[in-house]
Amino acid sequence: MSNPVRVKICGVTNQQLMQDVGNAGAQYAGLVFFEKSPRCLTLQKARSIAIEAPTGLAKVALAVNPSDSFLDSLITEVPLDMIQLHGNETPQRVTEIKQKTGLPVMKAVGVAEPEDLKNLDIYASVADQLMVDAKPPKDAKLPGGNGFTFDWRLLQGRRWTVPWMLAGGLNPENVAQAITMTGAQQIDVSSGVESSPGKKDKQKIIDFVRAAQTHSLAVV
Repeated sequence: MSNPVRVKICGVTNQQLMQDVGNAGAQYAGLVFFEKSPRCLTLQKARSIAIEAPTGLAKVALAVNPSDSFLDSLITEVPLDMIQLHGNETPQRVTEIKQKTGLPVMKAVGVAEPEDLKNLDIYASVADQLMVDAKPPKDAKLPGGNGFTFDWRLLQGRRWTVPWMLAGGLNPENVAQAITMTGAQQIDVSSGVESSPGKKDKQKIIDFVRAAQTHSLAVV
C-alpha cells in the first residue's frame, strides 16, 4: 500500500489561510515572492503569516532568480523550511543558494516535451527536491501558477534520485488522474484551488487534499 500523497498549497496570503491549509491536511505551504504574481508578499507580511503556521506544516518560499541581498533579508525576516526556485537558476546557482541559506532547495523545472526531462536529471544532482511543472508559454507573465497542465504520460515510469513534486494545472477534479498517470507522491497546487487569481477557496483546498490523499491510499 502506498503512502498518502504529500500536498503543497502554494500562494498562501494571510494567517487564516495558513491555518486552513494546515487543517486541511497539507504538508507544505508556499509563500510567493515574485512581484508580478497576485499572490506576492512583502517580507513583513510573510513573517506574520509564517509565524502562525501550524506545527508540522513546512513553510516554502517561492523565489524567482533571487539576489543574494534578497536571500539575506528573506532568511533573516521569515521563518522558513525550504526555498523553491522558480526562475532560470543554473545548477551552480542552486548549489550557491543552498550553501548561502542553509535551507533545502526545491528547483522547479518546466516540462512540455520529452527533451525537457533532461533538465530534471541535471537538477536532481544539486537540488534537494524537484518540482515538475508545466512549462509556461513564451508570453506568460508568471513562471508558474498559470493553470496549465502538460502531458503527464511523459512522467510514466520516471523517477529521480531526490523527491519530486508534480505541479501545473492541478485541481480537485483532475488530481487523482494525475497521481495515477505519473505515480507522483507529492503534489503542488495554486490557481486550482482559487475562486479568482490570488484568492484561495477554503472548500477547494479541502476537496483537493482529500482527493489527492484518498486516491493515494486506494492505490496498491
